[in-house]
Amino acid sequence: MTLSPVKGGRSAEARPSRMSNTQTNDDIRASRGLGDPLVFALSVGFILAFIALSLYDLDMVAGGIASGFAWTAKTLGTYFQLLLLLTFLVAMGLVFTPAASARVGNLERPELSTFKWLSIIMCTLLAGGGVFFAAGEPVYHFIVTPPAFDTEAGTTEAIAGALAQSFMHWGFLGWAVLGSLTAVVLARAHYDEGHPLQPRTLLMPVLGKRLVSGWLGSVIDALCVIAVVAGTVGPIGFLATQVSFGLHELLGLPGGYGTQLVVLAVLGAIYVTSAVTGIHRGIQILSCFNVFLALAIAAVIFIFGPTLFLVDAYTQGFGEYLSSFFTMATMTSQTAPAWWMQWWTVFFFSWFIGYGPLMAIFVARISRGRTIRQMILAVAVMAPIATTIWFTLMGGSGIHYQLTGAVELTEALKDFQFDVATLTVAQALPGGTLMALAVLVLTTIFVATTGDSMSYAISVVGSGHDEPSALIRAFWGIIMALMAAILLRMGAGQIGALQQFIVITAIPVSLVLLPSLWTGPQAARAMALEQGVIGDNRRPHPAR
Repeated sequence: MTLSPVKGGRSAEARPSRMSNTQTNDDIRASRGLGDPLVFALSVGFILAFIALSLYDLDMVAGGIASGFAWTAKTLGTYFQLLLLLTFLVAMGLVFTPAASARVGNLERPELSTFKWLSIIMCTLLAGGGVFFAAGEPVYHFIVTPPAFDTEAGTTEAIAGALAQSFMHWGFLGWAVLGSLTAVVLARAHYDEGHPLQPRTLLMPVLGKRLVSGWLGSVIDALCVIAVVAGTVGPIGFLATQVSFGLHELLGLPGGYGTQLVVLAVLGAIYVTSAVTGIHRGIQILSCFNVFLALAIAAVIFIFGPTLFLVDAYTQGFGEYLSSFFTMATMTSQTAPAWWMQWWTVFFFSWFIGYGPLMAIFVARISRGRTIRQMILAVAVMAPIATTIWFTLMGGSGIHYQLTGAVELTEALKDFQFDVATLTVAQALPGGTLMALAVLVLTTIFVATTGDSMSYAISVVGSGHDEPSALIRAFWGIIMALMAAILLRMGAGQIGALQQFIVITAIPVSLVLLPSLWTGPQAARAMALEQGVIGDNRRPHPAR
């Protein structure tokens, strides 16, 4: 693709001394096997240690993580909530400044079409987690009233609050921390200054280049990789249990470990192939296919399902989301049951924080040629709104069927059996078994889009280059599938324990994200000045 200069600024090709030298060094690093040896050793070492300790004493590992999870949620939950809230507010403030017109990577035209770009963002960031919880979470909040509301559970008055609470967990705040301010910082550092797309780069404005270029930077990168591995292996493993359960219920196939292994093998083959072929081939093709499938399922639900109920529920739910936004966002264990905050708001917010740096790398990589304003609005506004619509179609339908008695999910959801909830709601949708199979396929591909993007992002972190070798991408994709297979053999509880671990890793990762609250706007201003989008009012006027 031809690089076009930005009006009033310099093109990427106009800086050969910085960019080409950096790329040469990165090429050398990328060719060294699996990249930074310390990042690789710490990341793989964690995987091996977790598996070895689990084999040695399952209860010890699960208990230790549970204790750390509970302590982190109780002690730092409010800090995590404020980090997400401030990130969203600062990002929205940045959108309305002239500096937001600066373009990522100094390209006049985007590398990806708008549809492909938005498809990759939606499929990567919503991914298996959102699809996995879309049917069950709204129903859960319908039958167990969230602490921000005082409506009677299971009544029509509880519908708006149930959807609003789900929107809070999967809406503006979670999406904003995944790729708004941090993506701006990385875009500036990488495309304009020649620094690698690595989490350590986010701390360069604070700690300095010399410090983060050494072992400390490798430790920072490794912690962020570990957080993503913990957060990604969970959906991969839970998908295997969900699909095997679904195939057993729908088609009568065996639902044991053998079927789960087959599901993992198919899933791994899909996302490893996608990751190896790259952003411009496999990743975008898989994402676009998934979006078309999701749109088809959404159209069937909307047209043939409880249409008027869904329209009314969305209108009321989104209105409640906006009016109770700060109440829900700032609720703590002092004003809500500790167990509820721990397993809902804090868990989800910590999960998003753990993904934050690597998601930001991915967003910066696919957004070249977009303005800062476009990138932030796509990630922090458009995608969350699309997510709320999807949650209403799936979860709102579940609420309707629960309210009318068509399904009964109270006991399943109180035991957090979201795989049962998803399949039960899917079977009650128009099309019955066919729709349920389509939802299983959609969920599988959504998890695959997480697997391919995170395999790619982890490889970028290790190699320090935004075009890591196919070997590195395949390695990380395979290792996560193998880890899921081993942990499933021990029991689904170990998958859950690993997923809880991301709450603990959110502690150091949050410190990596924190400086973007002020370095994000600074990076945007620097980009805008260099591209001539804004003038420097601080420069002295010439003498008259």
